[in-house]
Amino acid sequence: MPLYEHVFLARQDLAQAQVDALAETATNIITENGGSVVKAETWGLRGLAYRIAKNRKAHYVMLDIDAPAAAVAELERQTGINEDVIRFMTIRVDAHEKGPSAMMRRQERDRSSRSDRPERGNREEMGA
Repeated sequence: MPLYEHVFLARQDLAQAQVDALAETATNIITENGGSVVKAETWGLRGLAYRIAKNRKAHYVMLDIDAPAAAVAELERQTGINEDVIRFMTIRVDAHEKGPSAMMRRQERDRSSRSDRPERGNREEMGA
């Protein structure tokens, strides 16, 4: 079966549980139509480059899908109808990326670089 990556952006005012429910719904659509979701990643609430439908931020979710084209077409149809999803994109890929995606590796790198910073002392200790 062909391999796909499906990324969707959910409205900023949704709770994380609602975003997880959207990802679960997408997974169910794929499995009901004879495919499988290999990996699902939630990239979190991130800022947008420009406003989309009055949203400055969005919850990003990526699904690695192994499914027939008809299953992906049904997923895109239902995603387009859903009012909680403000944008989505599905692309066909030759192979799925092993391990965490580039976005997840970036988040881990950013977290580790913040923990490497020296602690700021009080102004009194610094002689100010």
